[in-house]
Amino acid sequence: MSGTKQSLLTKTCRSNAYHNKYFGDHSKFLPIGLLLAVMALILAGCAPQAPAETPSPSSPRTLTVMTHDSFAISEDALQTFEQQNAVKVQFLKAGDTGTSLNKAILSKDNPLADVYYGVDNTFLSRALDEGIFQPYKSPLLANIPAEYQLDPNYFALPVDYGNVCLNYDKAYFTQNNLTPPQTLDDLLKADYKSLLVVQNPATSSPGLAFLLTTIAVYGEDGYIDYWKGLVANDVKVVNDWELAYYTEFSGSSGKGPRPIVVSYDSSPAYEVLYAETPLEEPPTAAVISDNTCFRQIEFVGILKGAKNLELAQKWVDFMLSPQFQQELPTQMFVFPVNSQAALDELFGKYLKQPLVTARVNPADIAAKRQVWLEAWTEAVLR
Repeated sequence: MSGTKQSLLTKTCRSNAYHNKYFGDHSKFLPIGLLLAVMALILAGCAPQAPAETPSPSSPRTLTVMTHDSFAISEDALQTFEQQNAVKVQFLKAGDTGTSLNKAILSKDNPLADVYYGVDNTFLSRALDEGIFQPYKSPLLANIPAEYQLDPNYFALPVDYGNVCLNYDKAYFTQNNLTPPQTLDDLLKADYKSLLVVQNPATSSPGLAFLLTTIAVYGEDGYIDYWKGLVANDVKVVNDWELAYYTEFSGSSGKGPRPIVVSYDSSPAYEVLYAETPLEEPPTAAVISDNTCFRQIEFVGILKGAKNLELAQKWVDFMLSPQFQQELPTQMFVFPVNSQAALDELFGKYLKQPLVTARVNPADIAAKRQVWLEAWTEAVLR
């Protein structure tokens, strides 16, 4: 219900309540002069009323949270927040990270939400340069290591991290007596022709993370030649992670044609947790050799012009709290940044994380991302 309609409805109901309380069904029999005088006294006495926007227990406020399409939260955690704050949380899923950030930027003069979650370190500089957030220093930051706090001005606060890695379908490689790829160079070999699906780095944060991995490994002078080699080996490019993993990849539920995909080091554990029938081992595996993965950190921020600032701050605190953080691995298969959050035992059993990840200077990402993307688009899509 819109604020205007709600205000009108509240005023109408309040007027009817006063009328029935003081006059009942007999007001039509009162002299008009006396009726008007009594009504004037009643209205004068009742003038100091609560503001129209103050919620009643039966009509909670609404907090709008914009996210990428992969956002998930348990009903228990959401219900806890809503009940503690007398609020209804409305989620606005706005596409992959690049797409949702574009929507937040295009609507920054009239924001679509109060809070935006999902921008990561590959897109962070763009969000900050566009000025879509307002600062908030959450007290929960005291429990988050400095390595995740990339914005010293507190416009964007870290929520989770994950490692973007190549994943492969183990059954395919067993059946074809083929060794899974262990390096990026392997993907250029004839044995891996037509096996790889990746995401467009202009619209997908995993896609951009993989592009940055190739820049870290081959340098600015060599990454385009590497991508030309992937094109020659029939790499497939799609717009987002969901399409790549659930439709094109053979190792997940979509049973697509391609047995290698850009995904996360947590994806194999995901396959076990959500398997239709119990599995003893994941059907997929992540390639975690040195410099084949890129660490992705995701952030939350309060949008400039948020209509519910106090609630937005409480939501940010909630996302950084142990209750929300400890659900991250099983809900979104990323990992908590809060040092007090416990990790589900499933990930201790199946998770393998890289000791060395590909790194690109954040300042270089900020300064050169668009140049790199344009060069990639020219070499791969045209």
